[in-house]
Amino acid sequence: MSGQAEGIAIVGGGFSGAMLAARLAERGVTSTIVNRTADFGLGVAYSTPFDGHLLNVRSSRMSALADRPAHFVDWLKAHHPDSADPDRFAPRRVFGLYVQDRLRTVETAHPGTIRRVVAEVAQIAADGVQLADGSVIAARAVVLATGNPAPRTAEAGASPRVIADPWATGALDRIGADDDVLIVGTGLTMVDMLLMLDGRGWTGRATALSRRGLMPRVHGERPDPPRQPTETLLSGPLSLRLNEARRLSRGGGWREVMEGLRPITAELWMQADLATRRRIVRHLRPFWDVHRHRLATTIGVTMDRLTAESRLTIVTGRVRAITADDRGVRLDWRARRGEAPPLTAPWLIDCTGPGHAADADPLTAPLIHSGRARLDPLRLGLDLDPLGRVLDREGRPASTLFVLGPPARAAFWETIAVPDIRKRIEDVAGALRA
Repeated sequence: MSGQAEGIAIVGGGFSGAMLAARLAERGVTSTIVNRTADFGLGVAYSTPFDGHLLNVRSSRMSALADRPAHFVDWLKAHHPDSADPDRFAPRRVFGLYVQDRLRTVETAHPGTIRRVVAEVAQIAADGVQLADGSVIAARAVVLATGNPAPRTAEAGASPRVIADPWATGALDRIGADDDVLIVGTGLTMVDMLLMLDGRGWTGRATALSRRGLMPRVHGERPDPPRQPTETLLSGPLSLRLNEARRLSRGGGWREVMEGLRPITAELWMQADLATRRRIVRHLRPFWDVHRHRLATTIGVTMDRLTAESRLTIVTGRVRAITADDRGVRLDWRARRGEAPPLTAPWLIDCTGPGHAADADPLTAPLIHSGRARLDPLRLGLDLDPLGRVLDREGRPASTLFVLGPPARAAFWETIAVPDIRKRIEDVAGALRA
């Protein structure tokens, strides 16, 4: 690799990185996407080969383009007509094909504006990125779009019986058809793993542990109309706003309340003071997550079946220790109301969700230690300004370093779903073009 300027360097080639590159190309800005694999556009979410893994958002809202809301549905009609119902939840594998097709289409229409590099980024330099082989991609700005990291609750490599990264290739292949499993975490990752196992003909039982025992809620049969937020819901002490949300939910349904909040969630988060944000993270976040990030209706039916068959049991408590030998895994835990006997099974799967730790990440930790970046006060990630620019130790925004997608949650809270990320893409693309 040469040291010549390469426009914008984008670290990470999942949805966020690939669609940012496409948008930049359409605005006449060149970029280089650096990804660990050749599967540009997929990331963790859309690289699954299992068609039972469905989108958590209806197809009508999954356009990659903010100004063309029907773009994904139109693509489905042309390429996958069996999945083209705008009110259905398309397979995530199919959405990954859509993202890849859009990237290729833009590359064809704007030749020479997007460069793909399969490599490991070792360091964010002052003038670009350094790769693991020592070569450098020079750039006038760098965008970190590294997606969701693997969970961190279970120690990777501690035992082959402990599946620390459930999304690793072949991670579930060792689990026998009738093996029981322990799962730490009861959110979306747990659901994905059980769906994959069940789809393979697995007949074992799963015991899942989380601190509150909450599972993701399910979408309604039809799209829910948004309920206009009241002034009380949008301002004032958090306790009063929560009471207002409950009141509105009793009157018209909680899904309608969540739909009304969805377009303005990031704005409300940015307006909140530190004390309010801290209370949200400490007390409200688990309840928000299970109501906000919901399951497709058919997936909800599958989870109900597993529960009714006594093949899924959820327990509430905290992990104390995980030990394993060549025969199985022992999970010592403390129940919410006191001691509990240990749980045992041949396998344990860590489904605690993304293990974001900016001060331990090999790319972002050096930025923090050198003063080029800082953690946000709640340690959710790097501290950013409203454009997604990294703030240095003194709180000054860097005009050449941006964060996009899930790693930007400290600044925007909602940076996981496509409708939220595509808005951030427009903001970042506008700033980089300027």
